[in-house]
Amino acid sequence: MSMKTPLPSRRSFLRSGIAGIVAAGAAPQFFTARLFGAQAPSNKVTLGCIGVGTHGFGVNLKSFLQEDDCQVVAVCDVFGSRRARARRAVDEKYGTTGCAEIADFRALLARPDIDVAVISTPDHWHVPMSLLALAAGKKVFCEKPTLTIAEGRELADAFTKRNVIFAAGIEDRSVIQYYKMAEVVRNGGIGKLQRIKVGLPSKTIVPFEEPAPVPADLNYEMWLGPAPFRPYSPTLTDAQVWRQIRDFSGGSLTDWGAHLVDTAQVANFAENSSPVGVSGKGVIPPNSLNTVPQSYELTYTYANGVVLEVNSSEPSIRFEGTDGWVGNKGWLGRLEASNMDVYRQTYDAAKNKMWPRRPREQRDFLDCLKNGQPPMYTAEGLHRLSTTLHLGAIAMELNRPLKWDPKAEKFDDAQANALRTRTRREDWKRLAL
Repeated sequence: MSMKTPLPSRRSFLRSGIAGIVAAGAAPQFFTARLFGAQAPSNKVTLGCIGVGTHGFGVNLKSFLQEDDCQVVAVCDVFGSRRARARRAVDEKYGTTGCAEIADFRALLARPDIDVAVISTPDHWHVPMSLLALAAGKKVFCEKPTLTIAEGRELADAFTKRNVIFAAGIEDRSVIQYYKMAEVVRNGGIGKLQRIKVGLPSKTIVPFEEPAPVPADLNYEMWLGPAPFRPYSPTLTDAQVWRQIRDFSGGSLTDWGAHLVDTAQVANFAENSSPVGVSGKGVIPPNSLNTVPQSYELTYTYANGVVLEVNSSEPSIRFEGTDGWVGNKGWLGRLEASNMDVYRQTYDAAKNKMWPRRPREQRDFLDCLKNGQPPMYTAEGLHRLSTTLHLGAIAMELNRPLKWDPKAEKFDDAQANALRTRTRREDWKRLAL
């Protein structure tokens, strides 16, 4: 299906990473007493947070800081100012000065006192960094989505083979509105499901920018990492900008789609599969930095005959069945239905076709580390969800209907199959730690 990047062993990772640098007499500037300093109590899971920008700081870091059975011992970012802010927040929370501030994620992964890598980077780093974390012996909590279909399969296979916990940072299955809709539909509350309609916000048009000097605060080569090289421009590293560029992301389709399309697939019993057909069209804004469609209409067909329609509009979801409909408008919008009584239905636990609702993804991940259960979103689950979104992107790029085999993970189209993967740039590996 694709050329796979060999997963290094922990020993080879360390030898080519921190150990190799130290042996060469080029110890990096951030090897301070703090780096291998304060250990968390033995009964606490230790976390290293990689990527502490808007979501990494405001959601993931802050959420884990609220949990008593884990301790953040290191923070890492390509922006020095973000590292410093995150380290101050951690130290303030714990009332210590023990949090390490690390510039290169490889140094964080090499630390033996870190159990978990929390990855909150741009999309193009998700899989490569998760695989390196796995090679370094870490459990992984990583943001969604994957960048390509082949990457997702590589990720899922690697974590399954080594039987290591991976959790994707998605909350929808724990959010009451989306959980309740899926529960109603799975249990036949609207009869036989026929059609699902999903709206995703897509408003960002990025004007062209001239290349500019890289700020002293930023390691731009490391930010690019495995993505193709392109000159730095002033807003490129802002999330609302890089998400519109295919080298780094898939736009709102793979961003917002990872939320609402997940609920659609869960309600359709398709969370561990994918559609069998897709068609659609999309428009990339002219005279802009955008390289992914900013407006689009997609139609997916599942093996059971259910049709999923996805369009760029506003966040919304609607399930239509033979006996009515359920849905909502807006993110976390109030529940709506043709008959609101369907939401008041209770189900016997033994007969309920929906699993019990879990806590938010950060708490769920920590619970799974203790009880050994799979997290709410596994690597395989992330891959299957992301695959559905990538199918739509590929159909738009080729501008023709495509058939997909969810078991073989292949199209009926050679050109489409070639788009399942992309080459990773290797230059970043030569950067000094």
